[in-house]
Order: sequence, then C-alpha cells, then structure tokens
Amino acid sequence: MPSTLPDGEPAPPTGELPDAARSTIADTPLSFYLHVPFCTTRCGYCDFNTYTAAELGDAPGASRRGYADAAIAEVDLARRVLGDAAPPVSTVFVGGGTPTLLPPDDLGRMLAAIRDRFGLTADAEITTESNPESIDADGMRRLADHGFTRISFGMQSVRPHVLAVLDRVHTPGRPEQAVAEAKQAGIAQTSLDLIYGTPGETLADWQASLAAAIAAGPDHVSAYSLIVEPGTRLATRIRRGELPMTDDDDLADKYELAEQMLSGAGYHNYEISNWATNPATKCRHNLAYWYGHNWWGIGPGAHSHVGGVRWWNVKHPAAYAARIDQGVSPAHAREVLDVEARRTERVLLELRLDTGLDAAVLTDRERARVPELVHRGLVTTDDDQLLLTPAGRLLADGIVRDLLD
Repeated sequence: MPSTLPDGEPAPPTGELPDAARSTIADTPLSFYLHVPFCTTRCGYCDFNTYTAAELGDAPGASRRGYADAAIAEVDLARRVLGDAAPPVSTVFVGGGTPTLLPPDDLGRMLAAIRDRFGLTADAEITTESNPESIDADGMRRLADHGFTRISFGMQSVRPHVLAVLDRVHTPGRPEQAVAEAKQAGIAQTSLDLIYGTPGETLADWQASLAAAIAAGPDHVSAYSLIVEPGTRLATRIRRGELPMTDDDDLADKYELAEQMLSGAGYHNYEISNWATNPATKCRHNLAYWYGHNWWGIGPGAHSHVGGVRWWNVKHPAAYAARIDQGVSPAHAREVLDVEARRTERVLLELRLDTGLDAAVLTDRERARVPELVHRGLVTTDDDQLLLTPAGRLLADGIVRDLLD
C-alpha cells in the first residue's frame, strides 16, 4: 500500500456511490483487502504505508490494540454502502505492513466481520501476508481455525548480506521452515515472495534464493524486481554512493533465471511476476485486481474500486481512526473512471496475464500495431488473444505504450 496518496475529487462522507457504480454490485465478484500498517522495523526499500510502534505510540485507535475494532467499523460502513445487492465475498487479503504482528484472534475477528456482514463463497480464498519471524506454528494453527486458507511469507533472499541491505530482520532458513509449519497447521496454500536486483546481489546469490524457495515446496512464488522508490532509505544510500543503483541488464538476467528455474520445477508463470503450481493455486485475490472486479480496501491508505469508482482512505492510522470514530467514511478522495480510462486499464492489466488480452479491446489503429510486435517476438496471437512472450514480459510497460493511442 503506497505511502503517498494521489489527488482526486472529494469523497462523500457517507461513502455513497454513483448509481452507475451501484448497478455493477450484484453481478461483479467482490473482494476485500485489509491493510494492517504495523511493522517491527521499517525496511529501507519499502514505500508502503507502514508504521513502527515507536512512530505511533499509544494514540487511541492508531495502535495495534484497537486496530481490529476500527477495521470492523469500516466493514460495517461497506455493508451500508454496498447494501443487499452485494454478493458473497470471493477473496479476502490481509496485507501490510506485517499483519501477523496482530494476534491471530484479531485477524480472525476482522475476517468474521466480513463473513457475518456479507457471507463468503464456498471456495473463498482467505490470505494473510506474514514476516516469517512474526508468527509461530501455534499462531498458524489459530489462523487455520479462523478460516485462513492461504499465507504468503516475505522471504526476499537467503543471503544474509542481501537481507541486510533490504533491512530484513528474519533469519535465513526461517521462511522455508514457516512454509512447512503452515502446511502442518492445515493452511491449504502457501506462497513465498522474493526480491531480485538488490545492490550487491550476484546471479549466484539469486540462484541460491530461487533454489531454496523451490526446495521449500510452496504452492506459489512471487518474484519482484527491486524498485528504488524516491524518499526511501535505500534511495538515499544509493544517492550518497554507498550502494550502486540497480541495473536493467542484471534485472533481466535474474528474471530469465527465475523463469528457467521455476518453470523447470513445475511452476507456471500466470502473471509477469507470479508463478503457481497449477491453476488452483494462482492468487485469486490478485486476479480480481487484474480483471477489474470490485474490491473494498479497509484501513489507512487502502484503495478501493467499485464499478469504475476508485477511492483511497486517509493515510495516517490516527486520522483513519478519527474518521471511523466519527462515523464517517475514511476516504480521502476518489476518481470516477470514464470508459476510455477503464479500457486503458484493461490493456495495461490483462496483457500481463497468461490468458492475455482480447484484441477486440484495442482500437483499429492499435490492432494495426500488433504485427510489428509479433515480428519483434514480443507478443503472439491466439484466437484473437494477445499474449506476451517471455521476451515481451521484460518489456511489458513499453509494449503497452507502443500499443495505446
């Protein structure tokens, strides 16, 4: 959850939606994202909306102790706004921050509020992120008892010197152990998140991290290139010359190695940065974003989307809690996407997926550019679906720019 908020038009204090957006509620799958903004320490590369205990203190409603109650109050607001037309919830994703810094019973209470107010589909995917050091085997068993079906651990690397640059505090080997504990606890699916391109990381370091992740046997692996965000401690260190800047050729080599090793181990790349063992272990919550479904984001700085209306909550936990306590929407601002903006987003998001983009979404001028992309080996076409090749995945943003008018 990014730490900066975009501009937009004022959001109504009631949270009410335009009629055009409300008309989509009954027939569009619904997801919930719950943002938990707490971390033990702030990682030097992170630009997400997170806070340590020292930054927040014991401010009423902003501390871990009262956070679940504030989040549940926003679930109640979502119920009032979406009304009886809302379908049962298909996916719930608890992200952060480090959600498992909250007690498992608090995470369970927030999930129970969604289940009680909206219901869950029979096959609902319920995920929490976790720092591997922030939860033990007993905590995972309690999460399973509360209905969590999936857990995603931030592994990032197995090399201590890489973890040190990233300011990650977990012990090498702990993520692999956590995967085993989650399976034993009865959590149906596990995922490991990796980061490549950290200053000082060699190709051999990255190969070792991939090998360790594969050996742990998770159902899903995400591999993200390091992005140096302005204003982060990492960006400051690079600007001072303490660390080298990331290198595009190095990032490309490491992505290609990830695809080689993960596909060789039976993982299928279903989105540029994500691999799953089979269709059932894809992250359905992320797919909801990429397919433009409806989702409600709970918590400070969280973003929501319903029927082409996107809004984002106030950033600071204390400001968020104050809005909730006053009984008004915590939304900071919103935007109503027009038809062209929604079409552009479809191109940007669906082209990233292994299912590809329906060429009918493109204008005639845009479709005329496709043969050149095919000639360059960046896309293929199959039954009017436009699909990125492995080489095209490395240049996805540029391909989108080349396509769109």
